[in-house]
Amino acid sequence: MTNSVFAPFSKATCEVFKLLLDLDVSAGAPETLKAIADTEEKVNIVIGVTGDLSGQILYRFPKETTLEMVRIMSGMEIGEIDDFVTSALGEIANIISGNAMTGLSEQKVVCDILPPRVIVGGDESMPKDTPILSTKVTTPIGDVELDIQVS
Repeated sequence: MTNSVFAPFSKATCEVFKLLLDLDVSAGAPETLKAIADTEEKVNIVIGVTGDLSGQILYRFPKETTLEMVRIMSGMEIGEIDDFVTSALGEIANIISGNAMTGLSEQKVVCDILPPRVIVGGDESMPKDTPILSTKVTTPIGDVELDIQVS
């Protein structure tokens, strides 16, 4: 996977965070990983990718960042990860992924996304047969990790 595939995801993440949450964010340079570690204390959103590329995208949100994001969006103080929170977070990941697919289509790469799967804590390993491009998205309310594994 090249940076030309990664760039639409990074760009979409920054744009959606600005539009939905009014947060200025920056994404670091992608790093190639062989496996994902440290998902235990995070809310993980997995979006499958099909079409010219196939694989998955994993968004890893620290629990505190998740609660603050949903507070910003809803205007409500939320103290725990519940169905409302996971639904809102899944929708954010869905919007980011859909925008990234639009960016890929501009490069003549046609893909579609599958509905988000939400995993609170626990280990959501990505298959080991394809390298993972990972970056940290820095926000004023906490860092979010973006991991992409497509081929």
